[in-house]
Amino acid sequence: MKDRTAARLAWLAFGVTTLAFVGAVGFSALNAMGSNGFDRDPAAAVMGLAMLSFPIVGVLVASRRPRNAVGWILLAIGFVWEFTIGVAEGYIRYAYVTDPGSLPRPDVVAALYSSTWVPGVGLIGTFLILLFPNGRLPSQRWRPLAWLSAVVLIVLTVAMPVTPGTLREVAQLPYLPETPNPLGLDALRPLKGAVYVILPLLPLCILGSAAGLIARFRRAHGKERLQLKWLAFGAGLTAVLYLTAITFSVAYDSDWSGSDTALWLTVLQNVSLLSFVLIPVAAGIAILKYRLYDIDLIINRALVYGGLSAALAAVYVGGVLGIGAVARAVTGQASNDVAVAASTLAVASLFGPLRRGVQAFIDRRFYRHKYDAEQTLAQFAATLRDKVELGSLSGELLGVVNSTVQPSHASLWLRPPGAPP
Repeated sequence: MKDRTAARLAWLAFGVTTLAFVGAVGFSALNAMGSNGFDRDPAAAVMGLAMLSFPIVGVLVASRRPRNAVGWILLAIGFVWEFTIGVAEGYIRYAYVTDPGSLPRPDVVAALYSSTWVPGVGLIGTFLILLFPNGRLPSQRWRPLAWLSAVVLIVLTVAMPVTPGTLREVAQLPYLPETPNPLGLDALRPLKGAVYVILPLLPLCILGSAAGLIARFRRAHGKERLQLKWLAFGAGLTAVLYLTAITFSVAYDSDWSGSDTALWLTVLQNVSLLSFVLIPVAAGIAILKYRLYDIDLIINRALVYGGLSAALAAVYVGGVLGIGAVARAVTGQASNDVAVAASTLAVASLFGPLRRGVQAFIDRRFYRHKYDAEQTLAQFAATLRDKVELGSLSGELLGVVNSTVQPSHASLWLRPPGAPP
């Protein structure tokens, strides 16, 4: 296929996905204005908006690098998610809750909807990271994992809609009726348990793909190594935010629906969903090489200020709880204004010293070369204050250049006294 034809196909796929997003917005508006007051899940709306970033980046990559499979994978991910979260779920909600009986065969749509999450999640966790950044496997020995991932995704996507059982059980939507799955095949009832045997293979394939990314990173050099850092940064930050939101949601028994949920937890949940934008954006920046060499600085700042925020949050919460408990024991009053004020002052006073401490720790642990170079320059600066003999300083200067900059060759020329400038 010619590059121009491939670019046109990429834009066509993006156009279809955009139409799906428009349809999702339409169903969202209809469900929100329904006669029985049903409001669409805000988390699903945020997720649908975040997933639109995948086809946007995908069409940019596929139209400029049509032979790179990563762009087409990003387009496929966006296509699946927009039809899953947007059109399909909106259709089902409208047909069963907002205006029952108004749309044809919502039961069939619900049955098909039951497995659409498999390619949406599976492509992100397997082929996107396994083929990044050049669209090829790290080596031929990873071919069995690629085939296993493809088989698992296809089998689960096809098998789950035809699994016998109730529609609510198959589609996992609480508002669906307990009617039989219209696509369920009774002949497959003895094999119903096989789906739950195959299902654990998907996270194993994701872990194997992550191992492939690590193996590729260890062998990579130069530009490819920086590209992998971009993806690791985006995916890692997304995973941290999403796992944090899940942890607090489970602890506070929140179903992500936005009802009866604390404001801070709702914000955390929505931020974690929006963070999925970081994955395609990081991949697009890496492949299209826009400001590629800033990734080390970005990772450094993310580690420093992430660790600093966690430490200051621990100091603030610990101060409020500890000082508040002491104040209640002494005064017998439930007010914790003193605890809040004292904790705020402690956080403000600790910000500067703690930031420098976290920066030094990150540099020593993750950027040892940078830390050693800074220490070498500091020692040389101290030497300059104590020595004035040019011969010894020349040797030390060359040593500093070799240890910090690490050039292939370094020499020093000093203009003789009295020589013309």
